[in-house]
Amino acid sequence: MRVEPMIAPIAERIRPSDDLLDRIRSAVGPKGWLSESADMVRFEREERGLYIGKAALVVRPASTDEVAEVLRICNRERIAVVPQGGNTGLVGGGVPHATGNEIVLSLSRMNRIRGLDIENDTILAEAGCILADIQKAAADADRYFALSLGAEGTCQIGGNLSTNAGGSNVLRYGMARDQVLGLEVVLADGRVLSSLSGLRKDNTGYDLKQLFMGSEGTLGIITAATLKLHPAPREVETCLIALPTPKAVVELLGRAKAGSGGNCIAFEFTQRRLIDFVLKHIPGTSDPFERPHPWYVLAEFAAGDMGGALKGMVERMLGQALEDGLALDAVIAASAAQRKALWKLRESMTEAQKPEGGSIKHDVSVPVSKLPTFVERASALCEGMVPGSRVCAFGHAGDGNIHFNVSQPVGGDRAAFMSGMDAMNHAVHAIVAELDGSISAEHGIGRLKRDKLPYYKSAVALDMMRSIKHTLDPNGILNPGKVIPD
Repeated sequence: MRVEPMIAPIAERIRPSDDLLDRIRSAVGPKGWLSESADMVRFEREERGLYIGKAALVVRPASTDEVAEVLRICNRERIAVVPQGGNTGLVGGGVPHATGNEIVLSLSRMNRIRGLDIENDTILAEAGCILADIQKAAADADRYFALSLGAEGTCQIGGNLSTNAGGSNVLRYGMARDQVLGLEVVLADGRVLSSLSGLRKDNTGYDLKQLFMGSEGTLGIITAATLKLHPAPREVETCLIALPTPKAVVELLGRAKAGSGGNCIAFEFTQRRLIDFVLKHIPGTSDPFERPHPWYVLAEFAAGDMGGALKGMVERMLGQALEDGLALDAVIAASAAQRKALWKLRESMTEAQKPEGGSIKHDVSVPVSKLPTFVERASALCEGMVPGSRVCAFGHAGDGNIHFNVSQPVGGDRAAFMSGMDAMNHAVHAIVAELDGSISAEHGIGRLKRDKLPYYKSAVALDMMRSIKHTLDPNGILNPGKVIPD
């Protein structure tokens, strides 16, 4: 099965005419578009500055009907559209190319909570809703929305779903796609697929909504979603545990799940170097332990009203781990403030790496059992490739997702270090492939990893992806140059 290229390469496309841009402006009204360079710049670059583009126009529709009309116009005229959520992505998937011939379609004005069904444990949110606002709406109704990310104060649910975001709660609740019961999606030709019912059982053929989650806006534009809610936790225990090795991290994970009756919701691991970076660069942080240790796990447990039994279960599990020599030390948060302080250590790690210079990043996953092998092999490899480089391994041990970042040597030349990014990426990804892992665990493919896919995904899988793309977007207008290799 071979699908031929659908439209001309990005560089050969013609910039939309003024008349066409006027038609698009008319479709979204006077408040629904931006065309001044100063207003558009924040939509044209991604957070790390690795990708900086230029848009012909930024449109900000306020309704599904307006999104549909914009796509109808653009599809007829073969104009490329780049959907964008909160623009917190790290792989260049939500920004335009530098040609200036693409339309950026921001969902930020579509930010209403359309409904809350407490008895069905669902919330219906538009794509532009900030993740933290959905969490708060659920909490106000004494419910819990499980998706939790470091960028939750700015990222939007549409972007979370289109990239199939992960976060800290995957261990118990699953990825972003696992939080969804229904979707509303505008297709490339402007038709609307509306399937927003809150059904938990619907066995009527293909589960079409799954096509659009993780597709990064290349198959359709998500405009709303019916999301699962859960009972609000009544008991929460958060602890930081010091460990000697990555192998101990995996062994403790098994004990944490079994010893808590399945109530472990997060299990975040890090090596000491990241803690040092946080203490050095992030104000208001402090070391909970009297002396440093090689590895740490931030574990969180949550349950309904157990009459205080959860705390006892966690204490017994930790006590046994300390007695067996598996754990070196541990602290349990005794207040909400202490819990917040422990999470601040974890959530500040990405920011704390920036002052240390250039960082070559990898968002990978391996089977949990192989996490120690990966960390040990990849660390030795990178330190050998660039003597003095500083491995920063951290992430979500509960689901095998490792943010394997490598900081430049102290006092080294940033540009020279970053010039070796492709070689280091390829070497690290080769280990991932040997261990039956994935080169993209939760951040997506975008532009950053698009051309790497053929090395790690089968030809059959890539042909199927191209076939689905051609079927749903035959004119290739949706987020071209992202995810699917040429």
